[in-house]
Amino acid sequence: MEVVNTVGRRKAAVARVFVKPGKGQITINHKELAAYFPLEILQFQVKQPLLATNTAENYDITINLDGGGIKGQAEAARLGIARALCEIDAEMRPTLKKAGFLTRDPREVERKKPGQPGARRKFQFSKR
Repeated sequence: MEVVNTVGRRKAAVARVFVKPGKGQITINHKELAAYFPLEILQFQVKQPLLATNTAENYDITINLDGGGIKGQAEAARLGIARALCEIDAEMRPTLKKAGFLTRDPREVERKKPGQPGARRKFQFSKR
């Protein structure tokens, strides 16, 4: 099996994921997973598809992350890993689909409107 590459997106974050057979090493932007995401919850989010399919020690994963914040980047990486696992083995698809790892979260930031300080917020009303 050669290298499988997929893309995961969330908000403004884009993750390019490269998966190859290996020992379970996850590298993000040339750093270890724990160094890039110091929070345990974000590390867990990235590993979720691997844990759901019991393939955590079977593949080496290299991820190039760009844009967005740390939460969006972690979720983008999760989507990219899940898509790569589906490409490698189609039998994993029902497990990943049921867990919701193959759904791209469509929520984006609403644009700021003219004459207002934000998307929904209005300037303070003054009667006099």
